[in-house]
Formats: sequence, structure tokens, C-alpha cells
Amino acid sequence: MLPTQCLCTKLRRATRNVTRLYDDALADVGLSVAQYSLLKNLSRLDQPSITSLAEAMGLDRSTLGRNLKVLEGKDLVRLEGGEDQRNRLVALTPAGLACLQQALQAWEGVQAQMAQRMGPEKRAALMALLDDLEYLD
Repeated sequence: MLPTQCLCTKLRRATRNVTRLYDDALADVGLSVAQYSLLKNLSRLDQPSITSLAEAMGLDRSTLGRNLKVLEGKDLVRLEGGEDQRNRLVALTPAGLACLQQALQAWEGVQAQMAQRMGPEKRAALMALLDDLEYLD
């Protein structure tokens, strides 16, 4: 890999590497980290609309919609009601809740692995930096 001083490139490389760790850990459950995150957010919200779920997750509706279709096809979520696509409600199915509970252990394992690798000071510093970068506008 070529060295770079570009912040964007460095962040993208780091994100790909970390995402790969989570994806590998969640593969046995049949989820990607993006799908796990979606299910986790659904478990924290009470049947949100597609629009409010997209806002809560910081995603655009089209990205969320693609992920929801995959999870709906796996019978992990269901879309119901609503006057139109924007107002449809999203809910975890019983299979989705079971999958999320099964995935939790894998996710916690990667969390612990990353925390151990960085140590408490670097982890806290990284979280603070990411908090600053999360809302640039």
C-alpha cells in the first residue's frame, strides 16, 4: 500500500480494515456489520418509519432501503402500514430478534479485540476524534 498524508484516504483504509473484522466475525450469523447496525438500531426504536430510521442512523433513504430489502428477504424485518413508502413502519421479526441476539456475542468479541489492541487511552482519543468528525457541517 502506498503511503499517504491524505486524511480521507487514511480514514477510508482504516474503515475498510475495521469493517472487515466485524464482517468476518458476523459471517457465521449471516450478517454484515451494516446489517447488524440496522437491526440493533431497530431494536432500540419502536417501529420507526423508514424516514426516521434513516435519520437516526445517518443514512440516506436509498441506502437504507437497499439494506432493508435484503433483511426483509431473510425474514429479519418487516415493513408495514403507512400511507406511502416514506411512512412505512419497520419492525424486527422474531427471527430478526433471534439473529440479533446471536450476533451480539460476535460483535462484542470484536469490540473487545479492538479495545485491547488500542488500549484505553488510544480508544478514548479515537472516540473523541470520531465524535468531532461525525458532524462536520
